[in-house]
Amino acid sequence: MKSSTPHPVPSEAAKHLKALGLSLPSVPAPRGAFKPFSRAGHLIYLSGQICEWEGEVRFKGPVGEVHDLETGQRAAQMCALNLLAVLQFALDGDLDRVISCHRMGGFVYATPGYPDVPKVINGASELMFEVFGERGRHARTAVGVATLPAAATVEVEAIFEVR
Repeated sequence: MKSSTPHPVPSEAAKHLKALGLSLPSVPAPRGAFKPFSRAGHLIYLSGQICEWEGEVRFKGPVGEVHDLETGQRAAQMCALNLLAVLQFALDGDLDRVISCHRMGGFVYATPGYPDVPKVINGASELMFEVFGERGRHARTAVGVATLPAAATVEVEAIFEVR
């Protein structure tokens, strides 16, 4: 007997995530007096997300001392997965409504003079390209900082255009 409830069709973005062996976490709770996203017309502004998974900060401390470049990139990728979880929530579960990722801003808790801050944020940028293809390419800023909330290693924010 067939079920009368239709099975949801996975979005293209969900298929790309699955092919990468990745999944999205629950929408992270804000760690301050702000909301996880704000919408203005076709633009969605995503608040900065740190490298936490289901409420636990997985990467703490500075790159260049506690973590190497590769670990920093994994932390940035985790931030991007949190951004996608918030974006999916903002889009009622449909990431296929994404027209473009216009901008990302990345912040890396790094030792003074650490030279590879942009390479750390590539962990987030490359994930957006892998999930959305050319729609995931974006303008970007990458900044080294003295500390981040909860001693997180990386924080990333983004702006998306959506249907």
